[in-house]
Amino acid sequence: MAESAKTLTIAKCLNGDWTVVLPRRGRQRKHLPRIRSVEQQQSWAPTDLETNPIRTSKLMQKMQICIKKIESSPFHRILLDQIQTPEILHCLHRVLGSESKMQMVIYGIGSIESYEAPRLQLSLAILMKKKLSWIGDIEVFDPILSATESQVLEALGCSVLSVNEQGHRRALKPTIFFMPHCEAELYDNLLHANWGVELLNRVVLFGNSFETYEQHVSEFKHSAVVDSARHILAIRPFTKEFKIKTVSDDYFGAFHDSSWHFFSPALDTELQFIKI
Repeated sequence: MAESAKTLTIAKCLNGDWTVVLPRRGRQRKHLPRIRSVEQQQSWAPTDLETNPIRTSKLMQKMQICIKKIESSPFHRILLDQIQTPEILHCLHRVLGSESKMQMVIYGIGSIESYEAPRLQLSLAILMKKKLSWIGDIEVFDPILSATESQVLEALGCSVLSVNEQGHRRALKPTIFFMPHCEAELYDNLLHANWGVELLNRVVLFGNSFETYEQHVSEFKHSAVVDSARHILAIRPFTKEFKIKTVSDDYFGAFHDSSWHFFSPALDTELQFIKI
């Protein structure tokens, strides 16, 4: 594994802002627009309105191959075993409360047609729903999704969102946010939208390690970089994080430095030290 793949980097977005990101293998970085309020969220549809049956069939075959690859892998078995450990089960039961299902929201999946890493990530999410009875409906969004990719996602049992929420989904019910290798701004938007005890306690986040952000962000002196991760840093004292294991290089590019995150602030006053 290249040493650069294990560290955080800083990149300048097209809009002139700076963002903290984790390097990826086999997929392009996606630049987030400036953070918008919930009221400013806009409806979305793929720019290519037509689908090609041959192209759709090829992509479905690629997805089926990836699903089988993940399902038969030690990586998948180890991850499922980790979910069944008493510590994680306790956290999951606390989030579920009296509910029997937890919806899944997938943000920033990337192009499943162009890159294997997004296909592997989506395959894992689909297998989790298949194997874990407490996972309910899956909703997916990425602004770069094509009409073909949207059609395949629907065929695989997922719903493609018609609005770019930019991460501002409030957890009005127990929700697992599946966000491997998203930009810091998207995690920060999600935390911002749920910045309260009741909402945060309904959130499970599968994504980049917040511990790694905390370890590295102090090295970056640019104020915009720190600002892009301010909620990530502020929630760390109230976070239980469980890092996953990637058992081979086949899955490193898709899942390196990923963790389960559970949030458990007890009082809203504990969250008031940060301005929202």
